[in-house]
Amino acid sequence: MQNKKYTSYAQIDRELEILKIEKEISYQKLVFGVQKTKENLTPQNIVNDLIGTYSSAIPYGAIVSASVPFIIKKAVPFIKNWIAQKRKRGS
Repeated sequence: MQNKKYTSYAQIDRELEILKIEKEISYQKLVFGVQKTKENLTPQNIVNDLIGTYSSAIPYGAIVSASVPFIIKKAVPFIKNWIAQKRKRGS
């Protein structure tokens, strides 16, 4: 990086303000990326992507890829509740 030469404090202040705004933009992009990653790492999305990738190799792939998201949407809460009940009884 080349050294910049400033002729006034106003130029320095302006450059610092620009850098501050660029830093905030980068931070917000990072936060947005983390949020999108969290949204995409749900069991349903993972299975959907997996089924979508291999649907042509699976017999009746279109039927499987259509029914699996529905089953997962119903099964995951059921399994969570079942585990929670087991923990309550065990303690």
